Amino acid sequence: MNGYSYAPLLFFLALGGGFAAFSVAIGPITGRRRYNRAKADAYECGIQPSPHAEGGGRVPIKYYLTAMLFIIFDIESVFLFPFAVAFDRMGLFALVEMVLFIITVFVAYAYVWRRGGLEWD
Repeated sequence: MNGYSYAPLLFFLALGGGFAAFSVAIGPITGRRRYNRAKADAYECGIQPSPHAEGGGRVPIKYYLTAMLFIIFDIESVFLFPFAVAFDRMGLFALVEMVLFIITVFVAYAYVWRRGGLEWD
């Protein structure tokens, strides 16, 4: 193996780093310089920020259920894609493991469904 096999990788790393540095450096030069109060405020999706959370500081469970639902399906896809690609080379043990994994995912999905995580107000 010679040193030239890493040349494309180093080229694209240098190209990406150069583009990032150029973007950061050119922003203040070409950007607008008008500042107002809205730019200084924290971004709250168009809602006026309040000093206290609604309900005495407790966060509704729906936020956690939505995050859990995302994580469940994200992890499920990460595990199912390689399994689907190599399914013909794996034995019965891998099939049983994947069925157990899918059952575990569906238990979490049923929990989120029962708690109302799929209904957004």
